[in-house]
Amino acid sequence: MFSEPSVTDSLALIGRGADEVLKREELEARLSASMKAGGRPLRVKAGFDPTAPDLHLGHTVLLNKMRQFQDLGHQVIFLIGDFTGMIGDPSGKNVTRKPLTREDVEANARTYEEQVFKVLDRDRTEVRFNSEWFGQMSAADMIRLAGQHTVARMLERDDFAKRYAAQQSIAIHEFLYPLVQGYDSVALQADVELGGTDQKFNLLMGRGLQEHYGQAPQVVLTMPLLEGLDGVNKMSKSLGNYIGISEPAIDIVTKAMKIGDELTWRWIELLSFDISVAEAAKLRAEVEAGALNPREVKLRLARELATRFHDAAAAEQAIAGWHAVVTGQGDTSTLPLQDVAVPAEGLRIAALLTAAGITPSNSEANRKLKERAVKVEGVVVEDPNASFAPGFEGVLQVGKRNFARVRLVVG
Repeated sequence: MFSEPSVTDSLALIGRGADEVLKREELEARLSASMKAGGRPLRVKAGFDPTAPDLHLGHTVLLNKMRQFQDLGHQVIFLIGDFTGMIGDPSGKNVTRKPLTREDVEANARTYEEQVFKVLDRDRTEVRFNSEWFGQMSAADMIRLAGQHTVARMLERDDFAKRYAAQQSIAIHEFLYPLVQGYDSVALQADVELGGTDQKFNLLMGRGLQEHYGQAPQVVLTMPLLEGLDGVNKMSKSLGNYIGISEPAIDIVTKAMKIGDELTWRWIELLSFDISVAEAAKLRAEVEAGALNPREVKLRLARELATRFHDAAAAEQAIAGWHAVVTGQGDTSTLPLQDVAVPAEGLRIAALLTAAGITPSNSEANRKLKERAVKVEGVVVEDPNASFAPGFEGVLQVGKRNFARVRLVVG
């Protein structure tokens, strides 16, 4: 039995940042029942395919929502789709995705499990693998499951419809994916399933299958996909626009400080525990009125994220390192040192900036040189012939937000 907070408060917290809740009245009824004498915590499920070796902030949008359910007293299930990962989720893809090997899946699953407790409360989390039940299924069981759905219904799904219309191949095993994910909810007797907006079809499949198997259909809560550092595309390892939760604190801070001002509010809504909806609105009004520098808001968010995935001391050290480069005040030695391989004769500044990953190309680096936007150890460099040899160690900077502390080694 839970006495705090009220159903209304719970709904407000759960609804923060959510794209859709289906059906809200069912969620309200289940929350209300859980708070009565003899009530039980809700079982809240989110599935993760172990396709990436480490989590990034985009994954934590769902984890944060799971943590909010935990803070309200409910039980969450972090489902590692080790069986599903060997099918390959076609959601949002326009080509058949290559399945992972058993070895890939197991290695990646271990890495996921190690990281989720940076966000989730271990005591209120079940970590499960869907091979627990699918590994026991016979071919006949799987065929019976496949009988629960039609090809016509599958083709209602946007990505399948587009591929079919374009005469791109769709493998039969891809049609099994939504059924398999839906059956996970049956096996786990989920009350609520969380997923990205691109997973809505699969999440609704869970509702339908639960009803078929005599269970109350789960509430579906979809979360928007987090835009990455570019502010355009969803955060993705393949696009390189991500912040990994295992990255050093200084990298979390420096990357977070690079996001656009408008994206800051989106990130606060989806990633912050410390800044409430009401406070975010107040901060935004102050920024828009010119009373608050948006940089201060970003710093607060960057500090919160670095603290969450490291600790307060590491976050403060990272903030100090960022300040040292951007404002010229403080000790730049707190920045991580990146080895950059250069020829024995050294590299000219434009090539060095590109090799260090600070500029995307030599032509962009040369353009920044002409704009007097390049600094080495805090000193503006304009000469394109300036060369740096192995043994050099220092901070390279382009503009205010792109910098790295490097050590040149022969390579």
